[in-house]
Amino acid sequence: MGVSVSGNSQLERELMRLLGSQRTQQIVDRALLAGANVFVQELKQQFQSFKDTGASIAEITISQPMNIGGARSVQVFWRGPKERYRVIHLNEWGTVNNPNPEGKGAIARALRNAEQAYRNAIKQELRRGL
Repeated sequence: MGVSVSGNSQLERELMRLLGSQRTQQIVDRALLAGANVFVQELKQQFQSFKDTGASIAEITISQPMNIGGARSVQVFWRGPKERYRVIHLNEWGTVNNPNPEGKGAIARALRNAEQAYRNAIKQELRRGL
């Protein structure tokens, strides 16, 4: 699903002119982190259904805002002492021996469920910053 919005470059230029690039980046960074927090909360809720030790939930991490491909972004990933990043894809997609694990599709469900709340968090934070 994609959305085409015209006038983004003009709006972006106008914001840069009014606020300056540093202030605009600060506002965007806060908005991205707010949106990422909304997604992480939904992700944690989806992971509760197949929780065993809770390590997969505890190791969910949000990166600092960074430029990726010319766009400001944050990443949600797994980092911690139990190294759950090694098995997250097995829970999401299954394996040959266990094609339908309990947590299959949890990340995709979280993305779908949090989409509107994510957009609302971004909008709210952008409004607060402006």
